[in-house]
Amino acid sequence: MRSGAKVAIVGGVFAVVVGGVGYGAYNMLDGLGGGGGGGTDSKSTSAEVKTGPVTKAEIDDASKKFLKAWASGDPIAASQLTNNAAEAGPALTGYRESAHVTEAVITPGPAVGSKVPYTVKATVSFEGRSKPWSYSSELTVVRGLTTGRPLVDWSPAMIHPDLTDGASLRTGEAAAPSIEAVDHNGKVLTKEKYPSLGSILDALREKYGQKAGGTADIETWIENADAGSPDKTLLTLTKGRPGRLRTTLDANAQAAAEVAVKKFSQASVVAVQPSTGAIRAVANNPATGFNAAMQGKQAPGSTMKIVTAAMLIEKGLTAADRKTECPPTATYYGRTFKNLDDFSIPDGTLTASFARSCNTAFIKLIDDTKDDAALAKEAREVFGIGLDWQTGVVSFDGSVPEETQGEAAAQYIGQGTVQMNALNMASITATAKTGTFRQPILVDRALDGRPIATASRSLPGYVSQQLTNMMRQTASWGTGKAAMASVGGDKGAKTGSAEVDGQATSNSWFTGFSNDLAAAAVVQSGGHGGDAAGPVAAAVLRAGS
Repeated sequence: MRSGAKVAIVGGVFAVVVGGVGYGAYNMLDGLGGGGGGGTDSKSTSAEVKTGPVTKAEIDDASKKFLKAWASGDPIAASQLTNNAAEAGPALTGYRESAHVTEAVITPGPAVGSKVPYTVKATVSFEGRSKPWSYSSELTVVRGLTTGRPLVDWSPAMIHPDLTDGASLRTGEAAAPSIEAVDHNGKVLTKEKYPSLGSILDALREKYGQKAGGTADIETWIENADAGSPDKTLLTLTKGRPGRLRTTLDANAQAAAEVAVKKFSQASVVAVQPSTGAIRAVANNPATGFNAAMQGKQAPGSTMKIVTAAMLIEKGLTAADRKTECPPTATYYGRTFKNLDDFSIPDGTLTASFARSCNTAFIKLIDDTKDDAALAKEAREVFGIGLDWQTGVVSFDGSVPEETQGEAAAQYIGQGTVQMNALNMASITATAKTGTFRQPILVDRALDGRPIATASRSLPGYVSQQLTNMMRQTASWGTGKAAMASVGGDKGAKTGSAEVDGQATSNSWFTGFSNDLAAAAVVQSGGHGGDAAGPVAAAVLRAGS
């Protein structure tokens, strides 16, 4: 969206070049003035209506007359030479009044059948600023259904090839000045160097461009009728002055994230600083389009056991060093759950079940909670899941609905109705590390005073300590060992895989921490967490911690 485009009739000189002859704005066409016979497809007064395909001569004559009328600055005359004057008239008028095209030379090429290509060399002028504008398009000549006359088949794309129904051309100030985004150390961040930041930088410009102190570009753009579709800039008359916007990102971690996700066709990763909630890296592959790392909604598999373990320990139902049954299968309300390859851990502890990702150990404890909604409450009250996160851009903040019976049991191991993304899981790991939820942010809240989500309570110290110790064991000798082998410092991890309908292979999930950095990754159809998502998250932890 833009603002500042002033609508006013702008006089100008237009011309169409036909056979080397230029026609000025006042070289009106024969028969186009006053009652000179419009081209709208209304019923002919002639007794004979011509039928059949349009001839070569008719195509040449109709196209030249239309282009000449358009170029002469007479949208009414031009619209009457189409088969839809009601739509053509306002669009052609807007070419001068809203797009501020003050001069145009239109040159038709040789017809190809009933299609006539042409090039437009125009000048756009706005508040004393002018710039040339060139592009190509084409028109089609058809026979009027009721008049039998050759008419131009109206389409908005004739004005510009990217123009669609309902859209319009505009020239004016961009709604938001451009920004020079920098990381927390002042290093410049561009979408060319960090492709995954493209949509994020665009969103930050839209929201904070004015607040960052810049001045807006003067642009010509296509304004889409659908508010959910982005406008498209076609021409920049003058560049504004970018405002400097400091983000929480870290250039080193971001660079590592960009490289790591490219190893898979669909992957995303986010890194968060546990002590502050600052987002240090966000990357997706594919890099353009949907920001799956922050807006995705998928079951996170066994990485959810971080929340489940916190809830069970906090309720006093188990502890990291307590014996915990891990049979090959477990059933709850008629729904049977099993471990990978039906493994079991005889006489094991909760730490062993956590580190080896035993599903049944967690399912067996659900009856003892006496509350099917206990996990949903823990996720919201302690980990901030489902609260209104205000990161600085649009994000999905996780969801753990209150369920009952078998569906509640599925949530214990990150299946069923639980929905997360890489941002959510990185935040969950950060909360486990410090014991307190700190809402992830991309820009300082002081920039706009937006509210920051806060959880209603922190984890008791003994729970946080046991959680992080179990994650350390997972990284040391459990399912996260291979992925975390190259990560130094105080480190911990949790792996996960989640089956998705229609996919032959499960999604791979991995989350971990190293010193004061937490990172989570998901790889579509990546299999087991440590195999695919693990190396992605580990690469970011190595670079940023």
